[in-house]
Amino acid sequence: MAVPKRRQSNSKTGRRRSHDALKLKQLQVCRGCSQAIPSHVICPKCGKYMGREVVKVEEVKR
Repeated sequence: MAVPKRRQSNSKTGRRRSHDALKLKQLQVCRGCSQAIPSHVICPKCGKYMGREVVKVEEVKR
């Protein structure tokens, strides 16, 4: 079994882990209702995607 000859330095470990950080979701503004939604997702509020109605959403009366 292979075993490292020397201990890895903290800076080397940090450089390797620099890409492991969590990133924020990219949000876009819906053209129909101006709600912030993730990219490439049908708007759950109005049912539109890229300005076209894809899914019909029934209005809930309160």
